[in-house]
Amino acid sequence: MTLTKTLAAAAALALIASPAYAQNLNTGATGTYGQVQLRSGYQPDPYTVSVTAGGPIESTRADEDCSAGYVAQRASFTLRYTAGELPLYIGAVSDADTTIVVRTPNGEWVCDDDGGGALNPLVTWEEPRTGRYQIWVGRFGTEGETANATLHISEVGGPSAAQTGDGPDFSLEPAYGSVDLTGGFTPDPHTVAIDAGGTIDASVLNQPGCVGRIAQAPDFRLNWTAGSGSLPLIFSVAADSDTTLVINDAQGNWVCDDDGGEAGLNPSIRFDAPASGQYDVWVGTYSEGDLQPSTLNISELTTQ
Repeated sequence: MTLTKTLAAAAALALIASPAYAQNLNTGATGTYGQVQLRSGYQPDPYTVSVTAGGPIESTRADEDCSAGYVAQRASFTLRYTAGELPLYIGAVSDADTTIVVRTPNGEWVCDDDGGGALNPLVTWEEPRTGRYQIWVGRFGTEGETANATLHISEVGGPSAAQTGDGPDFSLEPAYGSVDLTGGFTPDPHTVAIDAGGTIDASVLNQPGCVGRIAQAPDFRLNWTAGSGSLPLIFSVAADSDTTLVINDAQGNWVCDDDGGEAGLNPSIRFDAPASGQYDVWVGTYSEGDLQPSTLNISELTTQ
């Protein structure tokens, strides 16, 4: 055999023996912390799993554009998913700076670092595929460093900041009091003077329209008894500054607005056929800085 043929054969053998770039991650094995089969519309939502984040392998082994710290060789968890009409959210919550690496059913790699806010990762598919999702929960730091984390799989949204202790907390007493109102109440509107703003970035809630700076405790609480259901329930703010609204409604949903009011930069949130129950309200400022004077209006008739 000539030297040329020998070198060619050696090169061919090396090519056969050389693994593909992503094969240092074990994409075939079931996740270390188990697997689940979920069909769109599943309950309870979110589905959560306690995992250990991090590992000895750089996430760029999955894809050179995947800057998501260090992960284990084997996936943290395996999701077998049957898609419907809803989006799919996969994220994690931890006290450490965690990351997400996902191999989708069609073999694509999707990675994220801080997309969920507060150093928590979140990846989203508006039209998810049916099939197997291999999920690695990683972390930034040094090789082999790990941290406790909670994997979050949802069709509703990303992990709430309430799960991290870094977000607004409706279990706290409201700073400006509360009121009991029943449909048809008078005088309408009910108004409350509030100093808007705080130190928490409302975007950590990972819900549409949640922006600005708010306090940890609610500013105000409405205990609502619905009437005939023919009138809406409207929360709005009047202020000279650019204010925002964050509400945890009677069904536990986070609802936010920035400039949806009638005047200037005022926010407004409207509930049609509002459910009876507790509504916790935060009045924020769009920009970080000093608290700003504002007036919260609760009405069935008008918005500010």
